[in-house]
Amino acid sequence: MSKEKLQVFKCHCCDFVLEVTSPIDCCDDLSCCGKPMLLLEEKTSDAGKEKHVPVLSQGQAGVKVAVGSIPHPMENDHFIEWIEVINDSYQNRRFLKPGEKPEAEFYVPMQSGLKVRTYCNKHGLWKA
Repeated sequence: MSKEKLQVFKCHCCDFVLEVTSPIDCCDDLSCCGKPMLLLEEKTSDAGKEKHVPVLSQGQAGVKVAVGSIPHPMENDHFIEWIEVINDSYQNRRFLKPGEKPEAEFYVPMQSGLKVRTYCNKHGLWKA
């Protein structure tokens, strides 16, 4: 199975997360801890979508992204690890820590065609 650019994989044993930066066809499975890694699907609807799906708005410097229509918890064991905005060939990512607000502003103009994703350490990958 080929691996596409920007696919995200996770190890079930140690929670290591890997993003593919170049398409590859040379391997069947990516592995970690001796086991195949799981390909994370970009979710848009599911239980908990109101706390995970990115919400875009116009910020002072560009696009502002809040995680969920209801703010996502940012606790030590459950938080949004990163928010990402992709436009054309540019990938912009902000890493977050427990205790921070689940939002970020990017110096990217609000425009059609933006791809926005968030990653929750418990509930996986979400997109707007």
